[in-house]
Formats: sequence, structure tokens, C-alpha cells
Amino acid sequence: MRIATFNVNGIGSRLPALLQWLEETQPDVACLQELKAPQEKFPEMEIRAAGYCPIWHGQKSWNGVAILARGVEPQELQRGLPGDPDDEQSRYIEAAVNGILVACLYLPNGNPAPGPKFDYKLRWFDRLQVRAQELIDSGAPVVIAGDYNVMPTELDVYKPERWLDDALFRPETRAAYRRLLDQGWTDALRTMHPDEVIYTFWDYFRDAYGRNAGLRIDHLLLSPALAPSLTAAGVDRDVRGRPKPSDHAPTWVELDWPKIG
Repeated sequence: MRIATFNVNGIGSRLPALLQWLEETQPDVACLQELKAPQEKFPEMEIRAAGYCPIWHGQKSWNGVAILARGVEPQELQRGLPGDPDDEQSRYIEAAVNGILVACLYLPNGNPAPGPKFDYKLRWFDRLQVRAQELIDSGAPVVIAGDYNVMPTELDVYKPERWLDDALFRPETRAAYRRLLDQGWTDALRTMHPDEVIYTFWDYFRDAYGRNAGLRIDHLLLSPALAPSLTAAGVDRDVRGRPKPSDHAPTWVELDWPKIG
């Protein structure tokens, strides 16, 4: 079973690229971020024509997350991250797919830091830790996939000395990510590639992709019930090099997992 995460950076303008990638790789589940589209503008017909059943949480101009399941209807379990009833940003959705609980997230960027946006990022991280612990405690097989806007270590960022004050690399952000892992989550990509320089994001400026001046900020965390099923993980790097691309590349895991229902 292949589960992927892909920050599409605008599903309206990137739909052809998304459909091409889905056809080429046929993930069983695809978690999307940065839809940048209101609920009614999600291209449901096109996604279903490609063989995928979607659920999504849209927002005009910004944010937005979706879970696509190939050939089956995902059963929505949670819309929005619990813990702040006043948070109206569309950044989190959960569904059951083929016996696995799939959580898709788009964690706040947090820049400029320090400041209100960074404070919101850390509060959001705190709420995620609460929900993640609940998922661990449930004993269910869970994957939390998405754009975390965190480079966990110096290996995950090109020229880390240039990012020390950035919200994606500040000590508070990296410590929050470590606290997640300490709950028992497995960082799938790093587990399969412990010493490799491997990125999932390249800025549009200064030929970052051509120079491989990237960041690893898209992660798939596996619960203890699911981690033993991990067989492979990788990044579809070439997607970033295509015309009019997202600044992210799809990131995926392969699981030795039976399809149920």
C-alpha cells in the first residue's frame, strides 16, 4: 500500500500536474495540502474521473487539505484540529482508508519569528501533540502525513547556518517535532534513508531546484501499530522539475499492509 503527501500549492493551477502524477504513480492514498480553494471550488469531478474518491477541507485563497483514496470512499473522522474552536484555518483532516487512520495536515509556516504567526505555529503544534497522543493511545494503525513546515535536523536543510532564525528551523520548532517523535512516531523517510541528503521542497527563486538547495519539510509519521509495515519511502523529485510545478515534490511510503474493505 502506497500513501503519499503532496503540497500542491494551488489545486486550481496545478490540477494537470496532480492528475499526471496520480496516473503515473497511483498511490492508494494521497494527502494534499495548500489547496488554496474554497470548498465549492475543489475539482471533485476531475479527481473522481481519475479514479480517486476525495474528502477535503477548503478555504478561500489559503490553506486547504484533502485526502484522496484510490477506488474507495474515505470515511471522514475529523475535520479541523481539536483544541481551539476559534481556529478557522483549514489545516487538518482525518479519514479511515483500508483499515488505516490517515491524518493529513498543513502545519503553519510561522514566519516572521518571533511574532504572532510564530506563536500560532507553536500553539498549533501543542494541539497536534495532544491529538497525536490520543491516536497513539488508541492503538490504531495511523499515519500523520503532510507539510509540517519543520526541518528536523541540519541534514534536512541546505546550508543550515542560513536558516537559524527561520520559523521552520528555530529551536522551538525542532523541539516540538522531537516531542512528537518521542511519543512513539516513526519518521518514515528518515528511517529508510538515515544518512541521505534528501529534500521535499525547493524554492522558486535562485534556481534552488537546479542547485538542489532544498528543505525536507514534508513528513509521514507512522504509529507503533503501523511502523513495522514500512518497506520503502521516497520522494518523487522529478515532479518538481516539470513545467509550472509546485515548489514541493510528492513524498511517499510503501507499507506491507492488507487492504480491508
